[in-house]
Amino acid sequence: MQTQNPFLDEFSKLTNAALGLAQAAGEEAKTAFRAQTDKLAAELDLVRRDEFDALKAELQILREEVESLKAKKTPRAKP
Repeated sequence: MQTQNPFLDEFSKLTNAALGLAQAAGEEAKTAFRAQTDKLAAELDLVRRDEFDALKAELQILREEVESLKAKKTPRAKP
């Protein structure tokens, strides 16, 4: 938007540039924070939620299989 006042034109350009710079800095900060949290999670040997859920489901299947095998087991007669 062009105005008749060159001061307002320059002020508008500077404001737009500052907003763009602030957005870029915000994105950079978010990226740096995410990298640090990923590094921390790796150092603490943490797992992601999807990996945890997959292992939990697999464990449930194995528990059901063990219970099924226990139910099929017949007691032995003592000699």
